[in-house]
Amino acid sequence: QVQFVESGGDLVQPGGSLRLSCVVPRNIFIAGSMGWYRQAPGKEREYVASITTDEYTNYTNSVKGRFTITRDGTKNMVYLQMNSLKPEDSAIYYCNMFPSIGDWGQGTQVTVSS
Repeated sequence: QVQFVESGGDLVQPGGSLRLSCVVPRNIFIAGSMGWYRQAPGKEREYVASITTDEYTNYTNSVKGRFTITRDGTKNMVYLQMNSLKPEDSAIYYCNMFPSIGDWGQGTQVTVSS
């Protein structure tokens, strides 16, 4: 069973920033692209961003210019820097491969509210 461990979520005011982190098993980390996903209450889980092994990145339109995905091969970590946060960014955030595989971690809660 693959284990992704996400952290860094918090309550933040609109306009604020957060940095999410994800620990990825080494064999998964080097196997291919990684992604961040999110799920808001009552909604389906959705794609947020992805990064290839060559560090090419892609983002869903709603976060372009505000979020940045990175990966660190020395630590087997994937990060999501989130700036200019909006209330609609509130969700549980998950990391996984891109495309995703069947195992999901517990995620980390991001709440954007004044």
